[in-house]
Amino acid sequence: MRLEVAKYLLVDIGSTYTKLTAVDLEKEDIIATSKHFTTVQTDVRIGYNNALNLLYEKIGKIEFEKIYACSSAAGGLKMAAIGLVEELTVEAAKRVCLNAGGKVDLIFSNKLTKSEVEKIKSSGIDIVLLAGGTDGGNSECVLYNAKMLGEAKVEVPIIYAGNKSVQDEIKEIFTEYDLDGHICENVMPRLNELKIDSSRDKIKNIFLDNIIEAKGINKLATEIDGLLHPTPQAVLKAAELLSIGHVNEEGLGDIILVDIGGATTDIYSFSKGLPTNPNTVLRGLEEPFSKRTVEGDLGMRYSASGILSSLTLKQKSMFQDLGIEIEKEIQLRQDNIELVPKTEAEIEIENHLANICCDVAFSRHVGTIHSVYTPLGLMHYQEGKDLSNVKTVIGTGGVVVHSNDARKILKGIITNPEKPIELRPKEANYYLDNDYILSAMGLLSKDHPDVALKIMKKRIKRI
Repeated sequence: MRLEVAKYLLVDIGSTYTKLTAVDLEKEDIIATSKHFTTVQTDVRIGYNNALNLLYEKIGKIEFEKIYACSSAAGGLKMAAIGLVEELTVEAAKRVCLNAGGKVDLIFSNKLTKSEVEKIKSSGIDIVLLAGGTDGGNSECVLYNAKMLGEAKVEVPIIYAGNKSVQDEIKEIFTEYDLDGHICENVMPRLNELKIDSSRDKIKNIFLDNIIEAKGINKLATEIDGLLHPTPQAVLKAAELLSIGHVNEEGLGDIILVDIGGATTDIYSFSKGLPTNPNTVLRGLEEPFSKRTVEGDLGMRYSASGILSSLTLKQKSMFQDLGIEIEKEIQLRQDNIELVPKTEAEIEIENHLANICCDVAFSRHVGTIHSVYTPLGLMHYQEGKDLSNVKTVIGTGGVVVHSNDARKILKGIITNPEKPIELRPKEANYYLDNDYILSAMGLLSKDHPDVALKIMKKRIKRI
């Protein structure tokens, strides 16, 4: 085996596939990719080594300078977000979880009930993020909730990121009940101000230190140089780099990324999202430049029933006019998660369903504007991000990449006359991540952000 010091291997251990990407640093390009079914239920090394052998068949057996991995296997990073007020501290906690690469399975506001705590214990949650109160504000609720988690003997890590005035009392509760507790900066120190870095970093560290062992992924430890991120955070880091750029290599500017999978539809936006209308006033929680939302009820297979419940009367009528029994088609996909559409009609149905996932998920991600007549005249109030001037839209995920009309799917984010208050892009240029390289480039960016950026600009193609 010859030594190739200018080559990296990037590994994405997904719930379905383990995907490998080999990179030549000197050529600043991808050498080859491969994939094999993930085997986390038995031994994750089996799927990894099978994918590695497929890669060697393409490029020969070589040794890599570094092997980095990310993972969303075994359900990914499942989190519970707890806050005081649903629109404020709960939303702040939720955003921290999502930007750290987690999937928010449970959300609770105000004081926890016993049944809610039992749900946390029985739902396979990996981390609990406990928030609530601005600094110096409400303290009763977070102390109550911390004691509830303690009395129930919740065993998973608990991150406290609420009112800093009661950090000492929270530490005492963690110690008294022998909880795996961690203290971070308040996610909302002042009203509508969002601070996520401290909690996000702690989530990542817990993921690396604890959770990969629980999911059996640590078995790869001797074969790789490091498991760096949950997969969604690797994707976020890559897309952020592609947006902002690095040193002497320009980025693409503001970006929207759409990732439609079998279980979720993830939307990422990289933009300040400030008002484009000078007579607009911002209200609500501060928006981060890099934002991720995950819709667990919108997916092409596992969560297909969520598409059905989101259909408008107009969309149902459209399927009827096309002679499509939409209830039957959605049930077919939910019952057959490995279904691969083959005929032109089957592919067309996939396109329609994916477009609806894109549309509904984007409605939940994008900001809105409301107009109010006041004594001073017409005023506009914006909540969330104004993405109306974002022109770069990147699509990824199986249904988008393998579609015969990816543009049709991705147009689900464009200005919709039926949703006039949503600040959607007016027009866009569409790109595809055909080779699923975003997670790999997020890993590569740890050591070589310039190379990762150049590869993305070369490989992510406009359509």
